[in-house]
Amino acid sequence: MLPDYVLVIIRSVMAAFTMLILTRALGKKQVSQLNFFEYILGITVGSIAASMSTNLNNRPLAELAALITWIALAFALETISLKSRKLSKLIDGEPLILIENGKIMEDKMALARYSFVDLVEQLREKDVFSLSDVEFAVLETDGTLSVLKKSQAQPVTPADLNLSSEYQGLSVELISEGTILKQNLEQIGRDEKWLREELKKRGLRLEQVAFGIQDTKGRLYLDLYKDEGINIIDASDYEGPS
Repeated sequence: MLPDYVLVIIRSVMAAFTMLILTRALGKKQVSQLNFFEYILGITVGSIAASMSTNLNNRPLAELAALITWIALAFALETISLKSRKLSKLIDGEPLILIENGKIMEDKMALARYSFVDLVEQLREKDVFSLSDVEFAVLETDGTLSVLKKSQAQPVTPADLNLSSEYQGLSVELISEGTILKQNLEQIGRDEKWLREELKKRGLRLEQVAFGIQDTKGRLYLDLYKDEGINIIDASDYEGPS
């Protein structure tokens, strides 16, 4: 007979791996994107997993079956809702227009049980401090507020001024905690030898670099460890430590 703490460890590992596999199958969502059913599902699944780990009086296979059933139910509803607009509306609800053409829709706010205090608070989170600046405000199904400002309240962009702008893509991480990321180097058509030579030109060793990226213009930025006394530098302009 195994000691209780050994059983708890075994059951915890079993629950953790089961949840990892099942939740990966469901896909990724932020907590703010969860609908009410998914929120309840998360609480229920977490409770079952906790019970499976520590409640030694229950059979682990029965709790494992319950865990799989709940996740399978969520997966089935999610799959069906992708194909059925009616079911999707039933599960997720529909977005509500709270401000339309600058006018607050009190009936929609009452339907959503949404107060003026909630509205003003969420507008502030969108950097809107005056209701007169809002053309449309939509309460999404996940509870967030999408805001369209009036044209005169929107910031000016280069396109508005007929100005050209440079392309800005994603920077590529090349060094992480003193380790070269070879796959990312291959992505930009470089190799480890090139990177080490770039560091050597500037009097740097790989062990000194905590983090390094290259932007879309080919500039290399390095973040050295704190004890080196140097923070982020543009390696293209860097001539070595003083």
